[in-house]
Amino acid sequence: MYTKSLFALFAGAVLVGCGSTKTISNDLATSLPIETSINLSNIADDKAPVTINPGRFTKETVTYRLPRVIQGTYSVSDFGKYVDDFKALDYKGNELAVNKVDTNSWTIANAKELDKITYLVNDTYDIELDGGIGKDTPFSPAGTNIEAENYVLNLHGFIGYFDSLKSNQYKLDVTAATDFDRTSALQKVNSQTSEDGKTTTTSYFAPRYFDITDNPMMYGNLDVEEFQVGDIKIVLSVYSPNNVHTAKSLKDVVFKMMEAQKAYLGDINATPRYDIYLYLSEGNDDSPKGFGALEHHTSTVVVLPESMDEASIASSMTDVVSHEFFHIVTPLSVHSEDVHYFDYNNPTFSKHLWMYEGVTEYFATLFQVDQGLVEEKDFYNKIMGKIDGSRRLNDAMSFTIMSENVLKAPYKDQYLNVYQKGALIGMCIDIIMREESGGNRGILSLMKELSNKYGKSKPFEDDKLIEEITAMTYPSVGEFLNTHVVGDIPINYNSFFDKVGLEFADGKVEANYILMNGAPIVSGDPTRGIFFIDSVLENSFWKEQGAQPNDIIKSIDGTEVTLQNANAVLGEVFGWKPGRDIEVKLERDGQEVIIKTTTTQGYTTGKALKQKANTTEAENELREAWLRG
Repeated sequence: MYTKSLFALFAGAVLVGCGSTKTISNDLATSLPIETSINLSNIADDKAPVTINPGRFTKETVTYRLPRVIQGTYSVSDFGKYVDDFKALDYKGNELAVNKVDTNSWTIANAKELDKITYLVNDTYDIELDGGIGKDTPFSPAGTNIEAENYVLNLHGFIGYFDSLKSNQYKLDVTAATDFDRTSALQKVNSQTSEDGKTTTTSYFAPRYFDITDNPMMYGNLDVEEFQVGDIKIVLSVYSPNNVHTAKSLKDVVFKMMEAQKAYLGDINATPRYDIYLYLSEGNDDSPKGFGALEHHTSTVVVLPESMDEASIASSMTDVVSHEFFHIVTPLSVHSEDVHYFDYNNPTFSKHLWMYEGVTEYFATLFQVDQGLVEEKDFYNKIMGKIDGSRRLNDAMSFTIMSENVLKAPYKDQYLNVYQKGALIGMCIDIIMREESGGNRGILSLMKELSNKYGKSKPFEDDKLIEEITAMTYPSVGEFLNTHVVGDIPINYNSFFDKVGLEFADGKVEANYILMNGAPIVSGDPTRGIFFIDSVLENSFWKEQGAQPNDIIKSIDGTEVTLQNANAVLGEVFGWKPGRDIEVKLERDGQEVIIKTTTTQGYTTGKALKQKANTTEAENELREAWLRG
């Protein structure tokens, strides 16, 4: 499960006989699956009842936990803080003594008498104003939603685990209104409708607790499209509260994107089914505000603003979902012991976020030019954006040290660099390998070789990966990794672009409507709200409209702009394209200023990545191998 925050700069077969060996803890007197249930038909005060029946314990004391950290968010989530009315009951229905050890952990004495645990779970979406998942920067795709028409079931927010039983099988029953749509890639084993026909309980099977956390669900009034991309079944589930967007309207975008990804990946092992769960946020105070996606091994949960137009949402889906899908390469097929044996309460982290997130982000950027989805200049602009973004973070910090300590200061504030410098690290390795091999090998071929050696069931040793990559490739790759990834020496990108006939050039470059040279042109504070800063005058579009520094942005296209909804509203502005009719109301020195116009392409001055005037045949051949290898 790996994440990409879109607007972060603003803020087996059947139940048995599946062919695998299960390790069952001796703490239980039986090897039956742990029975769990979520009752969505009995919601009270926005809370869902959960029941956990582990079977009979053979030890006196047990500890039950909900995850403190989940894979891929690289931050503390504390899902236990959303649990109320926690009870442990014996076989006669009496309450047993429970000690709440910390936010996420409950110790139960006299566990041999434990029959079941019950508790209520509050969702995260409508309380993100109070911190939500990820504290000050809520990451909604990791969260949960409970409302009359929609339920986002990231199961790590509902179902927990006993310390010694994470490898045990799970059975999950979800009860909901019969007329609800329900989608999940988790293995369905049974479905039973109540006598009055109003509710249906669907039963699912999970081989171990990891599979509970790795298979989200969405229930409610959904719009669902299923289609094939080669040998992969795609299930696209969309919840748009006001029916602004549909699964059908997004199907062609997703199909074209994933068809191109399949072609780019070639013969690498994929998954037979891939689920995309898209929740579109209304932008209200109780709506989710952390936009982006949370990756699971064979699915992704995406949260975007519902107000985005078709072009903007298509572009966002291509950028975000393609990143998540490429995670089937790493960490699904190539991962360390830290990932394989993840500790949800006290995790350790791999040194190689440059690979998990950086190389994945690089693939998501490169495949678009490789497969003809974007022009070369668009690809170069994205690379320049990543260079600018990386330089606004700590460019002289060891990437391996940052990765290993990503939950701690000062490293946690540098996490976003995995999508900036991390992708650029992947690019540099790609160019090195293309040069060394005469254009025949690149970082994709390296990842395929690592995938063939390890695969989803065999982790690599974290401390030996760079040595192993060097042996599989070239000494120059090892030298680069030890200097710029293990070491803290900033990368000289000129030397790499020179190899492929490119150079930095000063001049006029295209500018986004809210983000320019890697930084936003707005800021905010509790007194004024959201306002333009000095750099607005460097954006030709806004300068032509008469915008001034310190102009307070009161509303955009009729939507009031506040600190609370700024991520959603400005996220839509981020996706604006030329030709859109807009109305922006500003406040300047107490007076209202209205900008009502049609967007045109804005420009600013800066460095652009362009082809050199005189390139050699060798440079042209290497560039072609790099871009379309």
